[in-house]
Amino acid sequence: MPEGSVVTRYSQGESTCILDIISHSSAQTQRLGTRLGELLRGGELLLLDGQLGTGKTTFTQGLAQGLHISEVISSPTFTLLKEYAGQPLPAVETPAHEPAMGPALYHFDLYRLDEPEEILDLGFEEYFSGSGVSVVEWSEKADAFWPDEHLRIRMKLLSETKRGLLFMASGPRYCELLRQFQKNTYATVSS
Repeated sequence: MPEGSVVTRYSQGESTCILDIISHSSAQTQRLGTRLGELLRGGELLLLDGQLGTGKTTFTQGLAQGLHISEVISSPTFTLLKEYAGQPLPAVETPAHEPAMGPALYHFDLYRLDEPEEILDLGFEEYFSGSGVSVVEWSEKADAFWPDEHLRIRMKLLSETKRGLLFMASGPRYCELLRQFQKNTYATVSS
């Protein structure tokens, strides 16, 4: 990530970690998603916030690549949820000599959600605690319903091509995920 600017802060008393990255292109935003997707094992909840055009779906496309999902990823704005099946992991076999399967991707888009309680009515909370990776665009529309532990990514338009990505990990599991993500993206730390 030679182009990106990075600032990392870790809060000792609480289990929160913050990583701030500037992406200089949609390709770089997608690569960031890929790097994070490579680390996901299932059961993660990623909350994406940001206005239209900040790259939420582009980032999710990268996540899918990192999870070895080859299907075309598009925004589920009109359906609220698109499910993508887990794929065989390259060069990983189970004891029965079958390829190990990666986690499914559950891609939510709450843009058209009128009432936050609708996520409960639709049974979505089962996905958020399941074995797949749940990615929720426009997650701020249902902030009252998210578990305490999750990874929130706030995306901000900085210029026509530049985006700010603020990663906020809540809980020890997500702080460790964020540390590994930073390490895998070869980011330099500013103090």
